[in-house]
Formats: sequence, C-alpha cells, structure tokens
Amino acid sequence: MWHTKAWIGREMPRREDLRLVTGQGRYVDDLAPDGCLTLDILRNPFAAGRIVDLDVEATRAAPGVRLVLTATDLAGLGASAINPLLPGGEAVPMQVLADGVVRALGQGVVAVVADSREAARDALELVSLDVEEVPAATRTVLRHRWGAPVAASGNSAPAACGRAVSVRVEHALVAPFALEPRAALAVPDSDRLTVWLSTQTPQRCRDDLAAMLGLERDRIRVVAPDVGGAFGGKASLMPEDVLVACAALRLGRPVKWCATRSEEMQAATQGRGAVTSATLQVDAEGRACALKADLDYPLGHWMPYSALAPGRNAGRILPGPYDIAAVDVALQAHLSAGPAVNIYRGAGRPEATMLMERLMDRAAQALGLDPLEMRRRNVTPASVLPRMTPTGERLCSGDFAALLDRLAAETGYQEKRVTQARRRAAGEIVGLGLGLYIEPCGQGWETAEVRLMGDGTIVAATGASAQGQGRETAFAQIVADTLGIEPQAVRVVAGDTDAVPEGIGALASRSTAIGGSAMLLACRTLVTRAVRKAAALLGCREDALDVGPGGLIAPGGTLLVWRELAARLGAPDAVVLSASERYEAPGEAWASGAVLAEVAIEADTGTIAVEAITWVDDAGTMVNPLLAEGQLIGGLAQGLGAALMERVVYRDGQLLTGSLMDYALPRAADMPPVRIVSQPTPSPANALGVKGVGEAGCIGVPAALLNAVQDALLPFGAPDLSLPLTSEKVWRIITGLEP
Repeated sequence: MWHTKAWIGREMPRREDLRLVTGQGRYVDDLAPDGCLTLDILRNPFAAGRIVDLDVEATRAAPGVRLVLTATDLAGLGASAINPLLPGGEAVPMQVLADGVVRALGQGVVAVVADSREAARDALELVSLDVEEVPAATRTVLRHRWGAPVAASGNSAPAACGRAVSVRVEHALVAPFALEPRAALAVPDSDRLTVWLSTQTPQRCRDDLAAMLGLERDRIRVVAPDVGGAFGGKASLMPEDVLVACAALRLGRPVKWCATRSEEMQAATQGRGAVTSATLQVDAEGRACALKADLDYPLGHWMPYSALAPGRNAGRILPGPYDIAAVDVALQAHLSAGPAVNIYRGAGRPEATMLMERLMDRAAQALGLDPLEMRRRNVTPASVLPRMTPTGERLCSGDFAALLDRLAAETGYQEKRVTQARRRAAGEIVGLGLGLYIEPCGQGWETAEVRLMGDGTIVAATGASAQGQGRETAFAQIVADTLGIEPQAVRVVAGDTDAVPEGIGALASRSTAIGGSAMLLACRTLVTRAVRKAAALLGCREDALDVGPGGLIAPGGTLLVWRELAARLGAPDAVVLSASERYEAPGEAWASGAVLAEVAIEADTGTIAVEAITWVDDAGTMVNPLLAEGQLIGGLAQGLGAALMERVVYRDGQLLTGSLMDYALPRAADMPPVRIVSQPTPSPANALGVKGVGEAGCIGVPAALLNAVQDALLPFGAPDLSLPLTSEKVWRIITGLEP
C-alpha cells in the first residue's frame, strides 16, 4: 500500500514548456558539431520514368563537394524493415536512391555532401539527368479478409434483415504536417556511429540502420532530442536517414540533412487516401444484422515499416462499437504513384469510424429513426464487455450507450433537433452530426528503468519517446505518485538508445498505457528493493516500512528520506539502487467517445461554419487531465483539417500543393467552440487502467462533421461526399450541379 500524495490524476502544466518557449529546446538542426558537412539531394522531377542518362562527374568536381552518392554507390545495403502485420502480402522496401527507374515525384536520385548547403545545392545543379517518362507502377500487394462472406442481397443474413443501405467514402491524401521538418545528423566516433534523428522510434531506427548498414547493433546509437511534432510522419526509418549515416561512415566526418518544407511535401510520407465502401443490412426495428465492407488502401511507391497498419486497423475494428454478428471485411492494399503512405494520426481508425457512422445515419434515414436512437439500438452493451468481436479483437471495457446518453444530456440533443427544424423552415441550411467511435490503443510492450542516484535524485528512463505530448510531465507524475516525492524531483530520460537500449517509441497512443505501466511497475520494484535495503540498515522487519512523503516511514513514524537512504548506500555520483521493467500488456486498451457536431452552410458560397462540437470521451484513467485535454483538442484540429480542407493534389504528375500557399491547414480562426466531457471507464488491459487519447480527435470528430454536413444537405439529396468537404463541393450540391 502506497501512502503517498496523489499525483496521478492531477492537472499539471507541462514542465517542458518553459524550456521550449524560451528558445532552450534542442532540435536536430540546432546541432552543429565541428567539421560538420551538409547533405542535399537531387529529387526526381517527374511522376515516374526510366533513367536514360545520369552523369555526376561535373558534380564530383564542384567546389566544396566531399562525396557524391548514386544508387550504384549504395550497392550492398540491406533491405529496410517492413512490419508483416497481415499474412501473405508482398514487401516493397525503400530504394534509398533511385536505381534505373524513378517511381515517384520527389524520389531521391543523387545525394551530394559538401562543406555547406549552398555548395551542395550548387553542385546538384551540375547533375545531368535524363528520364524517359513512363506510367507509375501500380499493383495490389496485399489482400486480407476478416469474418465470413455476407451477401449484399441478404441471403447470408437473417431473413428479418429486409433492408440494406450502402455508403462510399473517399479520403484525400493528407500531409502529416509537423512543425519541425525531418532532420538527421550522423557523427562517427572511433568504432561507433551516433545518429541524431527527429523520430518517434529511436530504438527501431537503430535496429533498422544496423541491419541496412551491416553493423552490429551496439555500434550505432540513435538519439531523438526535442522533436517538434510527428503524427506518424516520423515513425519509420526514411531514405534520408540512411544516406546521412552512409555518408558519415564513408567520410569519417559529421554529416547533416534537414528537410525544407517543400521537400517534406514532396518526399515525406503521406496519410489517409483510402476508398471505403460498405453495405449494412437492418431489420424493421433498426437493428443491424450484417455488415459487408471493402477497404482499398494506397501505399505509395514503397512501404515504410508501418505501411500496413492503417488498412489493418480499419479492418480489425469494424463494426466499431456496434453489436453486429455477421461481418465480412475485405482489404486490399496497392502500390500507387507518389510518396509512401504510412501511419498518420489515427491510422485506419478514422476511416473505419466514418464508414460505420455514415451507415448508421443512412440506415436511420431509411427507417425514419433519429440517428441517436439508431445508434442506441445497435451499440454493444457494457454488460458483455470484455468481449471478442467478429474480427477477432477483444474489446476491453467501455459503456457506449452511456456515452450517447451523456452526449444527449450535455447538448440538449432533442431540443437541438427542434431548433434545427425551425431554422430549416426559416431557410437556413443547418445540420447535426453524430460520431460514436472506438479506438484500439496501448498494445505490446515497453521498457522503463528507475534509478536512485547517490545524491538522492531519481532518474526515470523510458523507451517511450516524446514529440510534444508532455511525456516528461506525465511520467514524472507516475514516478512521484509511487515514490512519494514531488514530480520536480524526477529527471525523465527518453529518446536515447544508450540510456534506454530497448523500447518501441511513441506510436498508436500507446506510450502512457504501456510505457507508463512499465514505469509504474519499475517504481514499485524499486520501492521493494529500497525497503529491503532500509530494513537491513535500520534493523527492522521489511513489513514495518512503508512509503511516505519523501521516502520510507520507519517504525515509530521516523521518515527515512530518499536522499538519506542513498547516502547510506553509495557514492554521490553513482547509481545506488535501480529497477527495470519490460512490461507487456495482457491485452489491448480500447478508448471510445461520442461527438456531436453542429454546422451551418452559407447557401451562396457553400462555406461551412462549424457552430459547436461537444465531445464525451472515455480515455480510461487519466494521469494528467490537462495534458489529455490538450491532446484531444490537438487531434480535433487535425480531424477538422482532414474533414474540411486538407488534400494533397497532383496534376499531370506534378504536385500542386507543395507549400502553405496551396495546402490548406486549419488556423486558429477555423477552430469552433469545443466542449469536452470526460466519462472514463478504466481499462483492465494495463497496470494503469489507461486508454489512448492522442488520436481520438482524428477519429470521432471527422465522422461527426461529415454526418453534420450530409445532414444539412438532406433537403438537396445529399449524395455521398468525398473528403475534404470543400465549399465548392457543397455549393455544387446546393445548386444542383455534380459534386
């Protein structure tokens, strides 16, 4: 029993912020070791083609050039790793530089290392490149199926299911637009190579680099310093990371590359892009009997480590929070023109949620039911959880009906429907949209180590990295809560493979659930070891000691503070006591939530005004509600962007959205009034009871927004709309033109 001050569950400002907002952050491009060289890349300017001629001799002789690399110079590199999340697919690893064929606009062809960025760019101007344009290669590389075949006619569904409704949703490709572009710095030292990366996964990058370079793993150290956002775009090893490491090894000098924004738009991974369709069979009472879904996912011209995650997630979480026994989900993933398509905040969950939520609205409309009532009749009851789903997943906990009830109560839902009818009668174009979602998060393993130093300080090392989530603050709270100390007394270490050799990193809303649980258990082990040592020092029984404010409480109420215990155990600069934990969660945590979006549309222009968003969220145990709210609102902003404005556009093989002049991101003025209500149910799937929170805004909010817009357009027929919901598309429907 831990008699400590409760820090878990307390709102605390991010302690990282003061350092970051006062210019004391340290990002990869801030690092400038002595003798550092600059790497730059000539990128393919065509959609795709065959390299007819490539001449780099003038480039090699250019002033300041230290090294020129082409695909020929990189022969012998190992293949990049791809996670085989689903069986039977074809793996298409990266080509670090194009070898005879250019497969996408922006693919690297030649890398130059020079004394300065200007010298490298001048040298690249001297490359002679001749490309014969040919169509980009496209082919299906994976097919997978969940459940059993369900006939669209209803032949394999119960006879009572006499009505079928269908929807189709096309998702635009979007850019995971982190504030900090990707960057890499490699520094050779004796027989080791230190690689500084703006990455979510330092341990994985180390392992992948070692395999590709043919080095022992302990010869590479990867460090992720401050990382200015990621959203999945920094989840996998990228060609530029490999180029920098290769160049540094060959030259024996530090080499750095930092992307420009236009390079990121051309060559970084993209997200979304799926085309999904489904048919839902329902009975006369509005109960769903069978679901048949088809998911088609683009992969780009190569596959990063997590390329299959979006399609897998979308398929496995269907039918979402709904109790539908007969499910048939077919996935296909195909190579496509353009950069690699990888995980992006939500990674398949938004697509599955939007598909189910559109079906629920479409079925409600067909049966004359209110959309909220349609959902109530079909949600999986809380009483049967945990439960296996038709796709083989185990829902851990949640109360979906209670989320809907709370949302209805918080918003005055029925009154809003009455108000909507009155406004429509007055000529306004207004809509209400619901989004009920589940979110698998917190799966697998993570490591943590807690060290009591000789001077009494506590060092907490975690394999979970940080890109702005407030990880340092939250983990300090977990340690402080368990050890009975102030969070300020805890130094959190992350993002360095020397400090934490094993780990997964920050992916899929798992870091607090899995990394936090590992930290909690490591702290408990440290306490057990400290009690054993203290009992020997004090000559008392171990069960006579307990954790108190600042240390251990001995018999008679005497407090043995951590600093005193440390001083009696070892030298001031040494680790006197430590505990490590490799925690593997027994299951996967499933978050959930319900969203109501309210929109009004201007008839003359099709402009959508989001009047309000109300959101009831179940994120399980909250370590820091303030940080959780920040994550929810940040995800909401990105979800709003994907729903209403963001889209990567190519025409005739050229990128039209290569800068913020053309690629629309949400701004502060685009954010609607938001109200978030927490209604948590702790997860039994990890030691903390935590569920994911970082991706939820990209999952429930876009579905609610799409439903709200489609609801507003019901008087105009409301055909299936593709994303994003631009004013032009909406205006065309209002005026009777093709969308």
